[in-house]
Amino acid sequence: MAEDAAYKDYESARAAFRLETPADYNFAFDVIERRARDADKTAFIAVDRAGEKIVHHAFSDLDASANRLANVLLGLGAGKGDFAFVMIPRLPAWYQVMIACMKLGVVTMPGTNMLMPKDIEYRINKAGARIAIVAADGVAKIEDIRARCPTLEILIVTGGEGEGWVSMEAACEAASDRLSRADVAPTGADDLMLVYFTSGTTSMPKMVPRDYSYALGHTLTGRYWLDVGEDDVHWTLADTGWAKAAWGCLFSPWLMGAAMVLYDADPRFDAEAHLGLIGKLGVTTFCAPPTVYRVFAQQDLGAYDLSSIRRSLGAGEPLNPEVMRIWKDVTGTEIYDGYGQTETVAIVANYAFMPIRPGSMGKPLPGIDIGIVDDDGAIVGDGEVGHIAVRVTDPWPPGLFRGYHQDDEATAKSFRHGWYYTGDTATRDADGYIWFVGRADDIISSASYRISPFEVESALLEHPAVAESAVVAKPDELRGEIVKAYVTLAQGFEAGDELARDIQDFVKKQTAPYKYPREIEFLDALPKTISGKIRRVELREAARQEAEAG
Repeated sequence: MAEDAAYKDYESARAAFRLETPADYNFAFDVIERRARDADKTAFIAVDRAGEKIVHHAFSDLDASANRLANVLLGLGAGKGDFAFVMIPRLPAWYQVMIACMKLGVVTMPGTNMLMPKDIEYRINKAGARIAIVAADGVAKIEDIRARCPTLEILIVTGGEGEGWVSMEAACEAASDRLSRADVAPTGADDLMLVYFTSGTTSMPKMVPRDYSYALGHTLTGRYWLDVGEDDVHWTLADTGWAKAAWGCLFSPWLMGAAMVLYDADPRFDAEAHLGLIGKLGVTTFCAPPTVYRVFAQQDLGAYDLSSIRRSLGAGEPLNPEVMRIWKDVTGTEIYDGYGQTETVAIVANYAFMPIRPGSMGKPLPGIDIGIVDDDGAIVGDGEVGHIAVRVTDPWPPGLFRGYHQDDEATAKSFRHGWYYTGDTATRDADGYIWFVGRADDIISSASYRISPFEVESALLEHPAVAESAVVAKPDELRGEIVKAYVTLAQGFEAGDELARDIQDFVKKQTAPYKYPREIEFLDALPKTISGKIRRVELREAARQEAEAG
């Protein structure tokens, strides 16, 4: 790994970077157990839903609790290679489960608590999972599909009970908190550690396998994008069921020695509660989706103590310049964008030592060769739209997966011409900054113009009447495709032709006139996946059917 002093600028950071993964690397033993030797070092700060009960958990506490659960699992006959479906919200038990399973080689499949029984059934049967570990409200969901999941044998619940279920708390209380690495099956860096299911915006969710080396690959995420260290209190807003939690709530901060915030927040986002906790907990590095920053910008930020923040981060969609300005005026911090996928670690980011170009994702991270390429794998020119791709190198790029689990067709589609195609598109400027354009199947081609729906959405969100927007291509006989926007309105605004024209005129002034939405349809709510991503595939199909109907 590079020494801190070695990366004072972009080129020196890339030149100095080294990351060697031990053949037997296991994050639970090599990071958590090692840090547990410092009995007082805080691993995470747990906050209850009311925001009143705040408990600091040391690495030594976490390691002991994970050992207890590991011993329980061993006693139940679980072992290396077993798949475990895990559905636990932002509670200390989630950490306990993830670390215990890593120690044993049990492959976790984290799932968001918003999953419905049919979603859970699909995941369990797709993986042939033997184990389900859930919070109390997950018991009924599992029972609903249990008879249709023949591989499911071991049922564990935290904070609840059920017939045929093992109480995690009661079982752990009776178990030993000692576990020797020599007493469990050895794990290798290339052994399967966990599996994420993609969000399924265009197809049934695919299984993304992550091996033990993936955890260490998040050194890139923690060092160069999050920029966290031993004295930081880091807070990433993420559901435990998605890969963003691995990025900012699990591997990256603990690799760097930071303490983390684990807030059992109400599913209905409460901006005031979150803003109040930042000062109360002394949060120094804060990561949230741009949607959250937009909500924050509508609050009276001066009423909150945000002085502890030294670094702010965002990811998931382009950042709004006005929101960035408002946030900086109050906190003094820029919002550093970053980019990666479930299939990768952070691969493009804005560095602390590099000027931000608002709207850009930044530059490739050390150890990762990113190309903006065409369908044949050739690098496109500066300013041209191409696929975001990771060059397949030897040694293998840090944190890059090697293919979808038992899905050769999807793997072959993603790995070709010596690159991993992310499925996203972007442009690169003359200085190497990368600018996100959109999903490859979302690009709108209208009268020879290639239009990014995200750019139009960003302009739409500047209008005070627009709460949320989604932009898709609608087939058009004259132009090939036109830009159609689906919009939900902010409070106090009423849908109508006059408002639609006002929004269209506004967008023409915000960006190139050819990008404005020629049609606007107002909706009460946008269709979304369980993870909260807008289902543009559904809206594209609606627009297509509308065009065919004339």
